[in-house]
Amino acid sequence: MQPPADREAPAGTTTDPLSRSDRTRLRREEIVHAAREVFSAKGFRNGSLSDIAERVGITHQGVLHHFGTKEQLLVEVLRDRDTTGRAALADASNPRGARFLHHVLNTVTTNTRRTGIVQAYTVLSAESVTEGHPAQPWFRTRFTTLRQDLAEALGEACDAAEPVAREELERGAAVLVAVMDGLQVQWLLDPGAIDMTAAVRMTIDALLTSWGGRPLGPA
Repeated sequence: MQPPADREAPAGTTTDPLSRSDRTRLRREEIVHAAREVFSAKGFRNGSLSDIAERVGITHQGVLHHFGTKEQLLVEVLRDRDTTGRAALADASNPRGARFLHHVLNTVTTNTRRTGIVQAYTVLSAESVTEGHPAQPWFRTRFTTLRQDLAEALGEACDAAEPVAREELERGAAVLVAVMDGLQVQWLLDPGAIDMTAAVRMTIDALLTSWGGRPLGPA
């Protein structure tokens, strides 16, 4: 028998101490978590709203009640993925230069404790290169912003005799992004064989020293 659609009870008919807005927020969080698991395992194309709804105990109409479309739910999954990183960055008072690079290393370490999020990101980023994929604009914007932030941080962290050309910094940032994302694939397939944090630090140090600077050093 199919579970009932996700509807709010009429006013005055429940003893639930949570407010209606709290119940809605918690339900949305459950759906996003379930969607992340489904998209991680099956990808966006093959993961259905029914799969997601079944994990939460509602119908697919109930999922649509909260998110409107499958595409919008995907966007929320991607936004949720970055919540921890944004919060950590805010707590660190908007770090720049070497401090930003240390924040990147801390994020890599954090990712080793949230396999599901890393898996969802990896699957969806690969899928996003296909024509018309709804996550493509999100990933394009994310990569552009990340490369810009890393280029700025590398330039400020590089204690070299001469300033590094912007073009070189942008290339270095693209290399660093490629290393981080490529390492995640290897780590997901064989976690015990890959130390992502150490490998990313080695890449940062290699870039800095190639420009005549010094390694990153301790936080």
